[in-house]
Amino acid sequence: MQRFLMEELVKWKNKVNRKPLILKGARQVGKTWLMKEFGKLHFDKVAYVTFYNNQRMKKVFEEDYDIDRILININIECHTEVTPQDTLIIFDEIQEAPRALEALKYFCENAPEYVVVAAGSLWGVARHLDVSFPVGKVDLLELHPMNYREFLLAMGEQQLAELLLADDYQLISDFSDKYIFWLKNYYYVGGMPEAVSYFSAHKDYDEVRKIQNAILEQYEGDFGKHTGVNELPRIRMVWNSIPLQLAKENRKFFFGKIKEGARAKDFEVAIEWLQDCGLVKKVYKVSKPAMPLKAYMKFSSFKLFMLDVGLLGALSELNAEAILEGNDIFVEFKGALTEQYVLQQIVSDTDYNPYYYAGEKSTYEVDFVIQKSKAIVPVEVKAEENLRAQSLKAYCEKFKPEYAVRTSMSNYREQDWMVNVPLYCICRL
Repeated sequence: MQRFLMEELVKWKNKVNRKPLILKGARQVGKTWLMKEFGKLHFDKVAYVTFYNNQRMKKVFEEDYDIDRILININIECHTEVTPQDTLIIFDEIQEAPRALEALKYFCENAPEYVVVAAGSLWGVARHLDVSFPVGKVDLLELHPMNYREFLLAMGEQQLAELLLADDYQLISDFSDKYIFWLKNYYYVGGMPEAVSYFSAHKDYDEVRKIQNAILEQYEGDFGKHTGVNELPRIRMVWNSIPLQLAKENRKFFFGKIKEGARAKDFEVAIEWLQDCGLVKKVYKVSKPAMPLKAYMKFSSFKLFMLDVGLLGALSELNAEAILEGNDIFVEFKGALTEQYVLQQIVSDTDYNPYYYAGEKSTYEVDFVIQKSKAIVPVEVKAEENLRAQSLKAYCEKFKPEYAVRTSMSNYREQDWMVNVPLYCICRL
């Protein structure tokens, strides 16, 4: 496996003003593997502490925040001698020990020479009102499911992955059949590392779906661990409604699709909980495509996506044949799957924070708008080689943007008013 976030971890390690790092990300996206691999490749020693079912180490942090005493206990736990700079201290499943999270503040203030990285589902910590998050005392990085380029590398297609970063679109187009083949497989397999690793070794679609379903079951099992009995049914209802929400022509999240008569105030906490634990991504509507986009964000209007395109397919019970070969039954949902894929790549493989825009009375909708330097760029998503872009054209006629992008299965091409970027080239956005 190769994860591009490793480069950011190395930069963090070498920072002069380095603070303890919290690695954010949903369960099963590969945080533990990445931290251990980082330690193996870039440190002499690794002191790995997991707080899962580890009452002894939890109690160590409940006593006080004496760093010397804590380090002695880490030495005993890990059978090693933790030394500054050359030892990576890993705190895993830190949500199980909220006091350990708060202790990161004291590592920052009193022992900055020690290299500490922590990971876990931080939504569990928010329930502990007597513990404060170490704001300003930690660095943050987020790990997403594997993106399309990482998937290509896992499939042994290093040259194809590297070519995507070249400026030779003609050469990229020459291999479009290979890119599309792997892209359709990525739609099905997604980017959860366990599923990708198994598919790379065995190419077994049925077993991949079993792995995805097991991950979904684990997520749903987690719902009840950190929520009350009143909130749990609402979280499950929101979670299971996502395929239905995305299957609509208008993908704006409608609370009435969860159940008849549902209101925003009844489900807002459930959505925020899912977002906090990294399982969903909100894409907000903007009232005006102007700088800065965040100033025009409408909190009441949003689209809700899952963290991974493969898990969306599994939750929707789509079989491999429908995705890989396509059929009439699948046509309606294909747009939803493609939009999920594009959102996932924007979030994990670009620096942009996506929003969307809809015209007055919803006469047209641009799937995403991004802020690129001083320009607002509309992005319309097409699932196939469809070169019509009516919504994008209506947007451009009204707002006259400097750049406009349509992404589809067609090759790269420049037109008078827009550029077509192949779906497999979203990293070049």
